[in-house]
Amino acid sequence: MKRLLSGIWLTGWVVLALFVATPAQGGLLPVRVSVLPDGGYYRFTYAIVLPSDALLRPGDYFTIYDFDGLVPGSDRVGGTPYASYWSFSSSGAGPVPPGVLPPEDPSIPNLTWTYHGPVLGAAQTGLGNFWALSIYPDTKDSWFAARTGVVNGRNDHNITPTTVPTPKAPPPPPPVPEPAAWVLAAVGLPLLSFWRRRSPRSHRGVEGQPTGDCRGRRARGNCR
Repeated sequence: MKRLLSGIWLTGWVVLALFVATPAQGGLLPVRVSVLPDGGYYRFTYAIVLPSDALLRPGDYFTIYDFDGLVPGSDRVGGTPYASYWSFSSSGAGPVPPGVLPPEDPSIPNLTWTYHGPVLGAAQTGLGNFWALSIYPDTKDSWFAARTGVVNGRNDHNITPTTVPTPKAPPPPPPVPEPAAWVLAAVGLPLLSFWRRRSPRSHRGVEGQPTGDCRGRRARGNCR
């Protein structure tokens, strides 16, 4: 029984590894992400590549999830003869290609570019730079998902990690003193005050001998 359970556990991990590793092999891929200041905002640029085993067809798209701080109307496509074939949309949820489940926050916009040009494929193709502005320069990990086709005519849905903007995390609050520290402070401060009141405050040294201060004043006739 123990050997059977171990075999099931190992098989499950192998299947999971294949499931996780497979999507990143095909479909559109964000091969490079850069962040640069741009007119008081921050431009996030994604260089997108179509691999040689994939087809890009009219209606295919890709989505970048949870792009926080989006500046409306800042989307652009450049560095490619295919720029005019793309349209942009933004929404709080989806679109999500079938078979992939990227975590997403519906309160944060997703960026989607949809293709409307001729079929592309049969060779690796750089599709250009896709960018949008954010009010935030800080980054976090998120997800990129795409729907494309493959040479045998089937749909291909892939998901891969990417980088998106995020608000800067606030600094952690100062540590709260332990209850024991408060008790010690409450007991210690009155004792310290009492000790200071009870301590003698004399400028004289050993009985019959003047202090250093008094020696100086005696020389001037100011000390008894």
